Amino acid sequence: MSTPTPQQLIAAQQASLETLFGFANQAFASIEKLVALNLQVGKATLAETQAIVTRAASVKDPSELIALSASLSQPASEKAAAYGRHVHEILSGAQAEFSSAATAQFQKAQKETQGFIESLTKNAPAGSEGAVAAWNSAFSAANATYESATKAAKQFVATVSAGA
Repeated sequence: MSTPTPQQLIAAQQASLETLFGFANQAFASIEKLVALNLQVGKATLAETQAIVTRAASVKDPSELIALSASLSQPASEKAAAYGRHVHEILSGAQAEFSSAATAQFQKAQKETQGFIESLTKNAPAGSEGAVAAWNSAFSAANATYESATKAAKQFVATVSAGA
């Protein structure tokens, strides 16, 4: 049976670090989008508030003030809904990116594990067929569990997204 060389261990650590930093960069990109959205909404709200206060200050009787107040409720609810949609789009995009990257990493690990098991099978000493079969069985069960969980998670996300 072959053991990993120092170069293989270093390469594995570098790949793990690259994956970690990839996830961190994805998270920061999503946070940047949320911050940009909030800044945009903040600026727009400030400008709109200034316009509303200016209009309210020029009101001559209470009926005009009531009419102004009533005219603002519909646009405010539409803006809140639009803001919610934008946040949902940003978070959904981030979730899709994380899911895609995690799936790719799992498939890579799965392939490497399968290669390890094949190497183990080829280099196993006589009489260890039972242990190798147990490894293969455990690996197959883990893959089946992962596939089932992934399918259930995707269905859940689709259901939640459809309801949003």
